[in-house]
Amino acid sequence: MSNNINVLDLILHASLPVQLVMLLLVLASISSWVIILMKKRVLDRASKGADEFEERFWSGTDMSALMRELGNQDDRASGLSAIFEAGFREFARLRQKKSMDNRTQLEGAQRAMRTALSREMDALEHNLEYLANVGSISPYVGLFGTVWGIMISFIGLADVKEATIATVAPGIAEALIATAMGLFAAIPAVWAYNRYATRVERIHTRYETFAEEFSTILQRHAHVDD
Repeated sequence: MSNNINVLDLILHASLPVQLVMLLLVLASISSWVIILMKKRVLDRASKGADEFEERFWSGTDMSALMRELGNQDDRASGLSAIFEAGFREFARLRQKKSMDNRTQLEGAQRAMRTALSREMDALEHNLEYLANVGSISPYVGLFGTVWGIMISFIGLADVKEATIATVAPGIAEALIATAMGLFAAIPAVWAYNRYATRVERIHTRYETFAEEFSTILQRHAHVDD
């Protein structure tokens, strides 16, 4: 029996519903791996960018000079650079209006930074929900293929007078392949989601901390200018 059964034959000769389930799981696995690799690159770039910006910012560089440097870059500011740029630009714009008090100026800068932070977090969290869905749904999709395959196997026994292991083995093996493929798609997606969700949360905390520290600096700067 072992010489007559192989995985490829079981997949090719599986019933149409089971084949569709397998195809769906393969596509889900491929797409999740694409997202996993792309998301790793995005998060690595965000962490590296935060390190580089904080090193420049806390080195004592003049904020106006840093703002001009960011404006001269070809790429759009992202991460901490985008938060700093949004806050400092709004603060400078409101400072030009003599009728506004310091509190209003600071609150405007804080709103601008919160908006920029929210936009940056949306970019970092993009497609994480898809990984969570693949991780939670794939086992059930594979289980559906398993149940269907076993059901077809037992229905086929209705016309068989004597049922043996050799008779039901192909159908059951076909069904179990669907379960295995569901787990193969789900396990990496669940691991990646948990890993990346933790990294995103850490980056979020880092962004919020910088926004609060920068707000304090702007507050002192406003009082000094008075």
